[in-house]
Amino acid sequence: MEEPLKLLHSVVQAIHPLDQSDWEALSLIWRPFSARRKEIITSAGETERYVYFVTDGVQRIYYLDDQSREATIAFTYRPSFGGIIDSVMMEVPSRYYYETLTPSSFIRAPYTEFKEVAYERPAIERMLRAGMTQTLSGILERLVEVQCFSSEDKFRNLLKRSPHILQLVPHKYLANYLGIDPTNFSKLVNKVRI
Repeated sequence: MEEPLKLLHSVVQAIHPLDQSDWEALSLIWRPFSARRKEIITSAGETERYVYFVTDGVQRIYYLDDQSREATIAFTYRPSFGGIIDSVMMEVPSRYYYETLTPSSFIRAPYTEFKEVAYERPAIERMLRAGMTQTLSGILERLVEVQCFSSEDKFRNLLKRSPHILQLVPHKYLANYLGIDPTNFSKLVNKVRI
């Protein structure tokens, strides 16, 4: 448990530095959790109860429509927070699925405990707000890409933002994430200089 908490500490400090007492209070609520490859951690219709921090593996968040079409919304991997954040924070049923793409390890905190420690310690609440603001900024940037960019520009931006992603995530999920036909995605992989 020591190594995952060190990793979490470095990410938290980069978002919004906490003093030692705030960090100790936050660090006490996390527990190890693991999942097999292709395991659904959270299903649509369930209310997410945990805040996850990824220590190993790759996961995706996706939407499934009434015609069984998937839309990959986001990927999570070491070292990042994971889970269905709107469901957990608003305490409402999820509209999305959280699935492992590879065997995965996490530390996770029950949201009830996370909420309590954030309420008692304003620096933790500020860290949460700063992290959510960064996430929202990324989502807004992604919305512009989805609505305005060509397939090649979306692909180039993905590689600029996350150059390692081609080695982490199966290409069919990356194509779905970008809204590109898998055949055209393969052509871009071969065409675009990385």
